Amino acid sequence: MLDIVTLGDEVLREQVDEITDVNGEIADLAQNMISAMYHGDGVGLAAPQVGLLKSMFVCHVNGDQPRVFINPQIIGTSQELLPYEEGCLSIPGMYGDVIRPATVTVQAVNEQGKPFKLDAEGLLARVVQHEIDHLKGVLFIDHLDDKQRERLLKVYSKKMRK
Repeated sequence: MLDIVTLGDEVLREQVDEITDVNGEIADLAQNMISAMYHGDGVGLAAPQVGLLKSMFVCHVNGDQPRVFINPQIIGTSQELLPYEEGCLSIPGMYGDVIRPATVTVQAVNEQGKPFKLDAEGLLARVVQHEIDHLKGVLFIDHLDDKQRERLLKVYSKKMRK
C-alpha cells in the first residue's frame, strides 16, 4: 500500500515531471494509487501525494468509473465559477470553500498510453482541477483567503500535535 504524504512534506510543493513512457510500471502505479485513494476514502489522488514527482493522478467520483490521467492539461474552462467545500487526503480532516470553474475540458493519456479528451462537470470537474493543482505544487488551501488559510492551518497544526 502506498503511503499518502501530508502537509509539510516538501514533495507536495514541487513541480512534477512529464511521463515519457507509459508502460506496465505506470499502469501498476495507477492501480496502486487507486487502492490508496480508496483506502483513504478519497475521490482523487495525485502522484505527489504518494511522494512521486510524476505527472499523473487518479480519481473516482460517484456515478463514474475510476479514471487515470497521465500528463493531464486543462484546455478549456467555463466562465461560470462555483464555490464548493474541498478537502484533501494530504490535509486530513480540513475543509474549505474553493471557487473554481464549473466545467473543464481536459486532455491526458490513460494507463494504456491512449490519449483522450474529457469534458467534465460537477464533482468530476472539481476533482480534475484539484488534482492538476497538485501536479503544480498547489494545494486547495492556496485558493483560500489569508484569514481562512491561517485559521485552517492553526486548527490542523493543533490537531497534528495531539
